[in-house]
Amino acid sequence: MAMFTRRKFVKAAGACTALGALASINACTANTPKRASGGGKGRVIVIGGGYGGAIAAKYIKLADADIDVTLIEKNKNYVSCPLSNEVLGGDRTIDSLTFGYDTLSDKRGINVVQDEIVAIDPDKHTVKGKSGKQYDYDKLVVSPGVDFRYEKIDGYDAQVAEKIPHAWKAGPQTVTLRKQLEAMKDGGVCYIAAPPNPFRCPPGPYERAAQIAHYFKMHKPKSKVIILDAKDKFSKQGLFMQGYKKFYGDMVEWVSGAGGGIIEAIDPNSRTLVGEVEEYKGDVVNLIPAQKAGKIAQVAGLADDSGWCPVNQKTFESKLHKDIHVIGDACIAGKMPKSGYAANSQGKVCAAAIVAALNGQEPGEPSYVNTCYSIISPEWGISVAAVYQLVDGKIVGVKGAGGLSPMNASAATRAIEAKFARSWFKNIAADMFT
Repeated sequence: MAMFTRRKFVKAAGACTALGALASINACTANTPKRASGGGKGRVIVIGGGYGGAIAAKYIKLADADIDVTLIEKNKNYVSCPLSNEVLGGDRTIDSLTFGYDTLSDKRGINVVQDEIVAIDPDKHTVKGKSGKQYDYDKLVVSPGVDFRYEKIDGYDAQVAEKIPHAWKAGPQTVTLRKQLEAMKDGGVCYIAAPPNPFRCPPGPYERAAQIAHYFKMHKPKSKVIILDAKDKFSKQGLFMQGYKKFYGDMVEWVSGAGGGIIEAIDPNSRTLVGEVEEYKGDVVNLIPAQKAGKIAQVAGLADDSGWCPVNQKTFESKLHKDIHVIGDACIAGKMPKSGYAANSQGKVCAAAIVAALNGQEPGEPSYVNTCYSIISPEWGISVAAVYQLVDGKIVGVKGAGGLSPMNASAATRAIEAKFARSWFKNIAADMFT
């Protein structure tokens, strides 16, 4: 039986050190008995095979092969949201963002199950799938991503979203939106309605505007992209505005919330967005609604009145249900943004905490990291990065660590950042699926 030690965990996780995302684990002390289980040291179920869930499953198994790990994901393949805006810009295919789980099962020894979990019984330590099957756990990791608050926009719901796509979960809607852009006449207007905080991928709507403008510049130069924002400021705003002006002139416009950007309703038949101040009729409309924790988190009572899941930010164990950990976009993680890289980092911290608990040890002191790249044009990248620590039970940024790309950087620097963005994706995808 493999014994969990700090040395072994760090060694097992060494493949990802190039990402700089590995949580540090301090020495543990044995004083907590593990729960009863049906085999090995315990049974862990992970719900959701994305940036958080796939990593948590993999790193638990890497750290201790005697823990039974089952990853339950409703889809056969995973499609990455990061870099999906390049599909809209025409520089990438959706297939290049699509990954299977075969390596996690065949090479890593994880039991991968395709099912949709529809219920969690925290008292009996069971989850139930849409297939009717029931699964037992000692520790449960829930990584459901986000769901949408359609009710905040009159006239918008999941069915309308198939025609007026939000495309905020990469996949078929990303392809639909791309086809609508291709079909749009030159001289048309694409509206992007950006959501209120908090939401998945804070720089995402603004990178999307740049990528669509990139496509228009090449193929429909009389067209415009107008961002209608629920907010009065946004992530990397100065860098984005500088990039818009440099590459796209007046092709991209941004309307703040105070300036009339808040959207209250939509007429999907006429593609008209109804704002607090005026109406906007678009040729293509990309309406990204307000968000909350994924559906299973809501159904299972893991979310509070905010719509997000409160957790112990040291272990990501739910504050509402024992032995259930919530990671990624769905959880309340202090100052960390809701991003793929943040979910990756949280997945590793959570994995270490669960392995420690199942070995009767206390969790070590974690650290966390995040970097978000945005590609404004194919050779023009920008980023924001941060390192985090736990202070008084809350995740806060480490002063002086990370920061924004500098304003007025050289073209060579921006080109390197664009390369870093694509290298980051290649590395983190390998971290998840190999």
